[in-house]
Amino acid sequence: MRVLIIGGTGLISTGIIKHLQARGGCDITMFNRAQRESTLAGDVKQITGDRNDFAAFEHRLASERVDVVIDMICFNKDQAQSDLRAFAGKCGHFIFCSTVCTYGGKIPGGVVVDETFPQEPTSDYGRNKLECERIFLAAHENKSFPVTIIRPSSTYGPGGRLIDNLEYNPVAWDRIERGLPVLCSGDGLGLWVSTHRDDVGKLFAFAAMSPVTFGQSYNATRDRNFTWRDLYRESADAIGKPVDAIFMPADWIVGHDPARFGLLREITQFHGAYSSEKAKRDVPEFKCEIDYPPGAAQTLADIRRRNAWRDSREDKLYDEMVQKALAAGVTPVRL
Repeated sequence: MRVLIIGGTGLISTGIIKHLQARGGCDITMFNRAQRESTLAGDVKQITGDRNDFAAFEHRLASERVDVVIDMICFNKDQAQSDLRAFAGKCGHFIFCSTVCTYGGKIPGGVVVDETFPQEPTSDYGRNKLECERIFLAAHENKSFPVTIIRPSSTYGPGGRLIDNLEYNPVAWDRIERGLPVLCSGDGLGLWVSTHRDDVGKLFAFAAMSPVTFGQSYNATRDRNFTWRDLYRESADAIGKPVDAIFMPADWIVGHDPARFGLLREITQFHGAYSSEKAKRDVPEFKCEIDYPPGAAQTLADIRRRNAWRDSREDKLYDEMVQKALAAGVTPVRL
């Protein structure tokens, strides 16, 4: 099976390649700008280029004979339409990496969001991904190529970051290590799910060329949905320190710097619990086996290895926010 991954060195891509190699019988090629560290083992072919140079992208890949295309870095309609020009009628299966952000922030009656839930995204990221989904599913209906949509949620692992409730690249982990309180929105009881990159990658790898997945959309999340209190406590356990959390309204936190706390503003203040029962039914190999605590410890260790650990002592704004909350009489909660 000849597999082309648009991307290839990112977080989920690394998990995909790992499981394609374990699956066996796969000739793997990745197309990217070759600007990120690659920790891939085994024989993986590299094509270097910029997918946003549409003419060059389409011309370069016109000569590639592939069975499966997995696009991990398509984020807008122009990139999606370029994929159609490049691959329509030329591949046996097209897999698009979308996001659970296409669902938005509403809470269903059964609490957990499955693939039937209305897609009403609250972020530009989610809206753009949904537009791409619609382009690809229309191509599937027009028989340009069989399409599968996969929607990961928050994904972590070596090579990536470990988000907190506020931001993608938090100072919270350094503050916990130093015995300092951290901020969390609301009461910390909002639901969330974080899935290790290797488990997410398994769904992509084993969905490839599986006819039952053609025309389908799947959530790619582990079974356990937990609260933000759980995430902070278990991340602190991975650091080896206790955590004291200060709970403040999301609007209060975002108001101090809407750009910096865009993750909280657009995504993490909302409901985030998902079901992947459909994916497990159609792709039995998709079994999430990495628990959060060891996965978090692995990720934090890799952040240190890459010298990407964020030093909280340089963050005056965060400390000012904490001091303001304490001065207002808010008591930190030991989780």
